[in-house]
Amino acid sequence: MSLLTLKDVSVRFEPKGKPPVTALAEVSLTVPHDTFSVLVGPSGCGKSTLLRLVAGLEEPTSGSITLDGRPIEGPSRERGMVFQSYTLFPWLTVRENVMFGPKLKGLPKSECAAIADELIEAVHLKDFARSYPTELSGGMRQRVAIARALANDPRILLMDEPFGALDSQTRQVMQELLLEIWQSKRKTVLFITHDIDEAILLGDDIHVMTARPGRIKASIANTIARPRDIDTLISEEFMGYKRQILSLMHNEALKAAM
Repeated sequence: MSLLTLKDVSVRFEPKGKPPVTALAEVSLTVPHDTFSVLVGPSGCGKSTLLRLVAGLEEPTSGSITLDGRPIEGPSRERGMVFQSYTLFPWLTVRENVMFGPKLKGLPKSECAAIADELIEAVHLKDFARSYPTELSGGMRQRVAIARALANDPRILLMDEPFGALDSQTRQVMQELLLEIWQSKRKTVLFITHDIDEAILLGDDIHVMTARPGRIKASIANTIARPRDIDTLISEEFMGYKRQILSLMHNEALKAAM
């Protein structure tokens, strides 16, 4: 059964004094419960626009988007969002940032603290609970952002290239951490990336998008056994998926560059 369903979704922008732009064209997509789904495609293909639609931050020009069969109408705590930039409150400590959502829901202080402490431990930041965001590295800030998004117990976690600004070594660490958290929490995830290796390492289903206007060119079921780790990147099965996705994306990358 699908948690999230997009049916024939199109987005057309009409900026003043400029030609109209079709960002997405008749995109249909399903994300099953408790799965890790990944969207991969060339820059400018509408991946982030699609995620913003699911988050309720933008509306489609046509088509429908439903979560558990209900239309998405605006932002909601049931859809947690993690961006590439570190959207933390700089005046709050790590613990206070993670407690922020549960406090807004009106939960008792003791329950908010328990939720925060569990998630801070899950992202391996127990020793930094009283630190402020400016005292943390980029990877550590993104761990706090993930913990804060999970603190609201969302139905689905939306991640827009969350590791794109990190160096390659930190990115690998964060990928392994996310796999560890996903394995224990089993949240439904819709993850955006342009990195093919990242898509294969993380995803159960990998949806390859065309160049703009973005469409779903192919959907691939990833059967590599879990749990996965960095050693997965050198397996024969991994390389088979990589060749398949590279072949699908090659012409799309050329179109995007023109």
